[in-house]
Amino acid sequence: MSDMTFLERIEKPNDIHDIPEAALPVLAEEIRAFLVDHVSKTGGHLASNLGTVELTIALHRVLTFPQDKLVWDVGHQAYAHKILTGRKDGFDTLRQKGGLSGFPKRRESDCDAFDTGHSATSVSAALGIACARDLKGEDYAVCAVIGDGSLTGGMAYEALNNAANLKSNFIIVLNDNGMSISRNVGSMSAYLRHIRTAKGYERFKNFVNEGLNRIPEVGNRMAAGVHWAKEVVKQMVIPGMYFEDMGITYFGPVDGHSIPDLEAVLRDARRVQGPVIVHVRTQKGRGYAPAVREPERFHGIGPFDAKTGRTPAGGSLSWTRVFSETMKAIGSRHPEVAAVTASMSEGTGLAGFAERFPERFFDVGIAEEHAVTFAAGLATQGLVPVVAIYSSFLQRAYDQILHDVCLQDLPVVLAVDRAGLVGNDGETHQGAFDISYLTSVPGLTVMAPKNARELADMMRFAVTCGHPVAVRYPRGAACRGFADQHAPVAYGKAEVLTRGQGAAILALGSMVGRAEEACRLLAEEGIRPGLINLRFAAPLDEETILEAAREYGVLVTAEENVRAGGIGEHIAALLEEKAPDTRLAIVSLPNAFIPQGSPAELLAECGLDAAGIAQAVREALQDARRPEEV
Repeated sequence: MSDMTFLERIEKPNDIHDIPEAALPVLAEEIRAFLVDHVSKTGGHLASNLGTVELTIALHRVLTFPQDKLVWDVGHQAYAHKILTGRKDGFDTLRQKGGLSGFPKRRESDCDAFDTGHSATSVSAALGIACARDLKGEDYAVCAVIGDGSLTGGMAYEALNNAANLKSNFIIVLNDNGMSISRNVGSMSAYLRHIRTAKGYERFKNFVNEGLNRIPEVGNRMAAGVHWAKEVVKQMVIPGMYFEDMGITYFGPVDGHSIPDLEAVLRDARRVQGPVIVHVRTQKGRGYAPAVREPERFHGIGPFDAKTGRTPAGGSLSWTRVFSETMKAIGSRHPEVAAVTASMSEGTGLAGFAERFPERFFDVGIAEEHAVTFAAGLATQGLVPVVAIYSSFLQRAYDQILHDVCLQDLPVVLAVDRAGLVGNDGETHQGAFDISYLTSVPGLTVMAPKNARELADMMRFAVTCGHPVAVRYPRGAACRGFADQHAPVAYGKAEVLTRGQGAAILALGSMVGRAEEACRLLAEEGIRPGLINLRFAAPLDEETILEAAREYGVLVTAEENVRAGGIGEHIAALLEEKAPDTRLAIVSLPNAFIPQGSPAELLAECGLDAAGIAQAVREALQDARRPEEV
């Protein structure tokens, strides 16, 4: 036992209670070394996890799992939590197909109280758990951890407003890695915290107020004066008065890397009968110099050299980079174009636009709903805002797209990055639904490019269209094929790439390149289908689709979206009405949440790779040759 590291002694939940207090800083460093070693091989969210090691240790020292409930906001900082609940042996498979998830998963451990992946959700979920606890007459602690970035999300404030009515204990840890802490304020705040949670404090405060109010004539004024003086002092020394005014007790700021201080404040917080916010100051990337220097790059990173922090040089032009360069060019030619991001300027490729046109760039924080309606406001005054948001996050703003943008027919451009399968982040991050929810909105034009050049053309079309437009494109390397096939983008018109015989493939966006590869595979067998680049998911080019139905009789649609509400179903409805004899096969993602894995693995499993599309064509042709059942 003496030769074991402290980390090796953590094999199951609550083993940390057996680690000597003096050894906890050593355990924290062992966890950091473990994380750097494993994430350098698998990729993952590193900087955020390095910053919350001591906080996680303190939470596990104060809470007991799985009896107590801990809800992580987003959940990309829960790696140490997984280690401390007995899952460290699974880190070799982190974010791999069938392996350990990069986010909390209830099916993975009963120590994960809630599945998370999007921001600003933890307070709402944890509050629901706390209310269920009270309703059932049970007794356990409930704690939500939320980052300062997530507090820009409106849902967090809706939850805080609701939480203020709670009369039982509910802990909210505000993990703040974005602001400095004054030592004097921190010391005074800690002093006031201990006074306010002392057992006799409330009794003494009530005794003073009642005694003063009993003094004839001047008592009420004296009590009011004491209350006024107390409030002035609190406003001067307590930075959390915003929360206090909401009815939520505030503790902090606290050094998020001091385990004794964290344990002390969390134990005090457990005694509060009502909601309490514990404001913790942490450093993103703590303990690993490259992540401290570049916390945004190490927020979510692929495999890297653990010694240097360097990642392999990327040789391919990404879709996001194409969008980035196009936006800079558009900004130079169109002074009316503005750019909006929800705290993702680097991830969406808008950092270059922001540097060149800072007065026309708006980062609204992690607030997708606000971003879309804010852009609608800009559009009413003659600007053309481009709102760049990942597909899985844009779905949070569906009502704003429908009600605030499209109902008014405002020229807002939605740049939908990460459309389709993104891979290792799993179900919460797959862009599998945007075709379905975007094409359901009247008046919204939805486009998807086949290659890098077409993305640039579609963006130029979108900013001059004068109506709401969404342009969806995937993660990863941009397709550079079809160099000689470059028809101008015309509203609602598809592009016929290849004429063939027997069947035609109608592909959208990322699927066009895979469909072309499928055509090559089929050509080796003497099957030569036609290939049509749909370009538009809404409006569909009905004329070209019906012409293909008449010419081929067999159509195969291909899209990187769930089947329900996708282009395949829209085309099926069109054919049922106007060409009912056409054989149609739909190649799409299943109507399911797609788990983690590499995009190549997942596409093959779902039948959306070239081999899968080719097989769908074969089967459709075979079906067409069979005699009709009587």
